[in-house]
Amino acid sequence: MLEGQPLEQPERLFFENGASWYWLLSGPIAAISMLLIQIKGGVGFQPWVPLIFLVLVTSFVGLQVKAARIHTSVELTRDALREGAEITLVSDIVRVFPVAQHSVKSRELLEKWQTSRALGELSGVPRGRTGIGVELRGKRTAQAWARNHRGLRAALTELVEGETASVQ
Repeated sequence: MLEGQPLEQPERLFFENGASWYWLLSGPIAAISMLLIQIKGGVGFQPWVPLIFLVLVTSFVGLQVKAARIHTSVELTRDALREGAEITLVSDIVRVFPVAQHSVKSRELLEKWQTSRALGELSGVPRGRTGIGVELRGKRTAQAWARNHRGLRAALTELVEGETASVQ
């Protein structure tokens, strides 16, 4: 590698960023709403109230978005699957289980992988995401997850089946 050249990023086969920075617009919207409430309520223009709403709402939502971008982002490359801050090597994934017959929310009998730990540092599959069963080396099962679970499943299945075909 030559000095001054950036490192090459591996090719992304699948990516979800976890949350959008557009949520930060809720701060200015809250400030404008408070300003309109002041004017319509006959109080007049008091700049501190909208300013406080702008700062508080924007900073709180910004903190939430930053956390979501760290802990609920998904990235799949040819070498690794990153779920939040946890990285699982693709070579450690033996297979991708088929889609479950029943939802986790149903009262029906669940597949073994549906009760397995979720990949990532969170205690379970994040809200708004769907689990994808994977078998890891050592007969361990886990759940990968994504908002676009069909896209991740397709990319992961293709990658894992290619890995196992090249090993045999």
